[in-house]
Amino acid sequence: MTHLTEIALLDLLERGHAAMLGLCNELERIADALPNNVDRQACLSLGRIVADTTAKIHRREEDVLFPALLASRPQQRDLGATLDRLRLEHKGDECYAEEVDEALTAFGEGRRSMSADAIGYLLRGFFEGQRRHVAFEKELVAPLLTPQN
Repeated sequence: MTHLTEIALLDLLERGHAAMLGLCNELERIADALPNNVDRQACLSLGRIVADTTAKIHRREEDVLFPALLASRPQQRDLGATLDRLRLEHKGDECYAEEVDEALTAFGEGRRSMSADAIGYLLRGFFEGQRRHVAFEKELVAPLLTPQN
């Protein structure tokens, strides 16, 4: 990888992390406001974007970032296994995000498909998992993209 490419890939990773962490913060606000102080419009808005945002972030990582890493570090045999693990986590996270979308949309529309406690548990499980995933990528993947002098 050239220095410029490393910077561009690191920027792609960091922008994805910032978007995901911002989404997590919004989900945490809703979880904290349950059951009575929830902005139903915020639920509807987030319910429309959680799964799509999660999938878009993952596709950029898997289609652009991961192949570039593998190509630039052929000597790191365990990197492929680590990236495969992240791909599997992405699939699980995307399924989870769809459940979050459905629950938020139903709550926002006034359809209680789940109790407020269950929705809070669902949201917290999702955003805590995403924060752990981002932290792992920052610890393992980001250093691989830091330009070496």
